[in-house]
Parts: sequence; structure tokens; C-alpha cells
Amino acid sequence: MVESELLDNKSYGSIENDHPDVLPVPPVDREQRKLHRGLSTRQVQMIAIAGTIGTGLFLGTGSSLAKGGPASMLICYTIIGFIVYVTLLLLGEMATQYPIAGSFGTYCVRFFSPSYGFALAWNYWFNDAVSVASDLVAAQLVMSYWSDWHPWAIGLIFWFFLVGINAIHVKAYGELEYWLASLKVIAIVVFIIIGILVNVGVNSQHRYLGGENWRLPGAPFVGGFGGFARVFVTASFAYGGTESLGITAGETKNPSKNMPRVVKAVFWRILIFYILSVLLIGLNVPYTYPDLSSKSSVTSPFTIVFKEVGSAGAASFMNTVVFTSVISAGNHALFAGTRVLYGLSAIHQAPRLFSWTTRNGIPLPSLLATSSISILCFGSSYIGNGQLWTWLQNLVGVSNQIAWLSIGLASWRFRKAWVRQGHSPNDLKFRAAWTWPWAPLFVVIIVACLILIQGWSSIFPEFVVVDFISYYIEIPVMIVMYTAWMLIKRPGLNNSSQTSPTKTRFWYSDLVDVNTVDLSKDQYHDEESDHIEDETRTRRMTKGNLGRRILWRLYYVAA
Repeated sequence: MVESELLDNKSYGSIENDHPDVLPVPPVDREQRKLHRGLSTRQVQMIAIAGTIGTGLFLGTGSSLAKGGPASMLICYTIIGFIVYVTLLLLGEMATQYPIAGSFGTYCVRFFSPSYGFALAWNYWFNDAVSVASDLVAAQLVMSYWSDWHPWAIGLIFWFFLVGINAIHVKAYGELEYWLASLKVIAIVVFIIIGILVNVGVNSQHRYLGGENWRLPGAPFVGGFGGFARVFVTASFAYGGTESLGITAGETKNPSKNMPRVVKAVFWRILIFYILSVLLIGLNVPYTYPDLSSKSSVTSPFTIVFKEVGSAGAASFMNTVVFTSVISAGNHALFAGTRVLYGLSAIHQAPRLFSWTTRNGIPLPSLLATSSISILCFGSSYIGNGQLWTWLQNLVGVSNQIAWLSIGLASWRFRKAWVRQGHSPNDLKFRAAWTWPWAPLFVVIIVACLILIQGWSSIFPEFVVVDFISYYIEIPVMIVMYTAWMLIKRPGLNNSSQTSPTKTRFWYSDLVDVNTVDLSKDQYHDEESDHIEDETRTRRMTKGNLGRRILWRLYYVAA
């Protein structure tokens, strides 16, 4: 454990009300409304990896391969990877400047529109809650490799486990995620090595595979344009979680320095892991492999590749890693959903109860509300684990895309306000210079197109009602929630300095006024512990003998 982790934890209060149309919350015990900054740099980096390298990669790639083929899978995962990387840079700018609870939902309220931010945050909270259910269903699917013993019991056991971990302390969550994520990273590195060996001839057939699975009938693009479009939503499900990196900003030590480090370092690692893994899966596993994705089961391509080595023990080991990854992903989703609901309460868009915390800084009511949604997983025995997981995967994937689009909207208004009020982009604590000025609109336009076209296969050649709903239900839900908040609060009737109300005969707009929005509020000011951490890091990498300095540099790169 590094020295900075031994420092006393700092706390921060909830966000103040930026909008006078929202009634203030009555005073409560301030000690009961604080999260603790207990997550270190190494934990935050691994949390970002743990939230993305999980169910989507280990199981979702099987569904992508079966429905779209190896070429569609490789192209779609590469495109989504680039989009998410740009989105993460935009989020990093805001999260470094304003490391607060709620992350991009709060940024949308503050810089874009309170009504849209309300709809987005509640939608994303539901996304996280459904993700927990999805991961518990995935745990049942993975366990079926060894035994069919009472799938509902497996889901129940791990539901209690995840709730218990998240109810202790943020450090308990962070430490569990760190070690589970480390196991996943090691497993993927081993998989890449094994995958190369299997392809060149170290397999059960003792023959060179090369690109023969790309030349199977129907490959490499399975299902034509419809199959290609369907892979986008599974890829979005797989990459989902990077955006929740901003949620950890509220509980990260020294966020002014640690958030830029995490943003710049983590995604390149994820991108390399994903692209190499997806390429090797497409080369080594035929899209026709039995039970790759069916109504009753989903087989991990990672387990299949390890099985091809000819060792049942190796396949069982990989399946164990997949299982722990699923639990890790559920743990991450539960944490993120809890903090989103806490953030909603902090800006008075959820009941005050959800901003109450224990003395250890755990928003317990938010945790219990989020975890309760995972009861969805217990319906899996009636409709088939594989089928339910596919539907949940679609719901979560589209919700992830809406989150990315919303980060683009919030960044666009934030950057505009920053410049309009006389600030230089160079004054930002973290600035992704090469993304100015095109990135926010690029993210908004390209993600909006993905949301609209990816459900093509549910319409042509045959209209499938349930699939269509799983692809598009998020859109009307967002519209209804946006409209409801707008009508209830009627911000256009108030003289707010933060919004620019536009009154028409039928409608009121609460688009935030970039000329007057407060850009100084909630900025983080470095504390003494932050300076100590920076000095410690600098001393370790610049002083002492050469071997010691090299070891510390390697440690900070790896951790």
C-alpha cells in the first residue's frame, strides 16, 4: 500500500442547489450526508478496467460473433472503442474540474438542461440496476458450465454478497475491485498468448487455423447489414462502464492529478485488450459453434479457446476467471447505480432519503433501492437464461449509448460556457487539446445514428416485437421523463440566473444559459494530503538508485 493511502480520508458534502425553481432540502445532520474520498489512484484505474472488462467481453463477444460474424465484430468493437475513448476524454475534462457525485447526470443538469439531466440520471440509474440483474443472470449462465444446480440460488447468494461488500466502506469495494480486475487483466494477457498459439497449431486438431473461420459459408459478415448493426449494441454493452469512471471522481483522492492520469492511461489498456481479444476470438472460434448464443445458454469464447488447447483444467480455469469477472462487473454496476441515485438526491431530483449516508460514507438507502431491481434476474428460469440476458444486454447497451451522447451534450455546453465567460481552454485542469472543438458534436451525431440504426434486425426482414422494444424502449422513456419534469417544475416561469427560459405558446425550455452559469462552484481545491501524495510520487521516481526509480515507475504504470 502506498503512503498516500495511509492518509486520513477527506469527505465532501452534497451538491448545492443550482436551480431556484427547486425547493431547498431542509437541514439534516451534515455528518450523515458525506461520501468519503477513500479510493486511491490504483483502485480507480482498476475500477475503470473492472467496469468494462467483464460480462460484455467474456460473454457478449459470443453473442456478437454468432449474430454478426468475425468481421462485423472486429469493425464494430473498433468503432465503438474510438467513440468511447473520445467520450472519456470529454468526461475527464469535466470530472477533473468538478469532481462531484452524480458525474455526467449532474453535468447535464448544470450545463445543458435540468429536465434532460433528470431523465438521463434516472435512466442511467435504472441502467446500472439492470446491469446488476444482467450480471447475476450471467453468473447463472457461467455456472451452468459445471452444474445446473438451482440457478436462482446462485443469483440470490451473490446478490447478498454484493450488497454486503458495498454496505461496508468504499475502501472494501475498491479493494475487491482492484484484485478482481487484476485477475481479469492477467487472464486476458494469458488468453492473448494462448489464442496466438491455438491459431498457429497448438490446438486439439494440431493444425494451423489462420483465417479459415473468416471463410466459412456466411462469414465474415453474418446476417448482412442487420447482423452488422446488431453487433453495435452488444459492443456498447461490452464497453459500457468507462463513463462511470466520472462517478468515482467524488470519492477519489487528489482528483486534480489522479483523474487525468486515469483518463489518459486506462482506456488505451482497455482498447488493446478488447481489439486483440476480439481479433483472436474471430480467428479461433467459428460463428457456428454450438450454444455460442442460444435461448437457454451462452458459452464464453474465452473458455472455448482454452478448451482448444486440449486441457479441461485450462478451460475450467478460464471459466472461473469469467465467473469472477461477472461478479466484479455486478459489483461495479451496483456501486455506480448507488452513487447516481445519491447524486440525484443531492441535486434534489430524488427523495432526500437517498442522500443519507452511514458514518462510513455509504449511502445505504440508495444502495438498497438500487440492489432491489436485481430481482429481475430471478425471472430467468421462466423465459430462459440466455434469452433474458440478451434482452438485458440490449437495454443496458442502448442506455450506455444515451449516456455517451449526453456526455457530448454536457461537454458542448460546458466548453461553450467556459470560453463565453472569458476563460482560456488552457486554464482547465485537464484539457484534451486535440478534441477541440469537434469532439462533442462528433459524439452526439455518431452515437445518435448508432441508436437509430442498430435495431435494424428487429424490423427487417421480420418485425420482432420483443427485440424491437429492447432496442428502442429507452427513447420514449427518456422523452416521457423529460416532459414530466418540465411540466412539473415549469422552470420557464421562474427568473433563474442559471437558465435561459424560452416561453412559447405550448412549451417552456430550461436550456442552461452559458453566459451566466456559475463555473467556479464545486471546483476542487487541492488539500495538504494531495500535495504530500504528489511529493511522494515525485520523490520515488526521481530520487534514489536507478533500479529503485525504475521499479517505482513500473509500479505506477502497472498500478
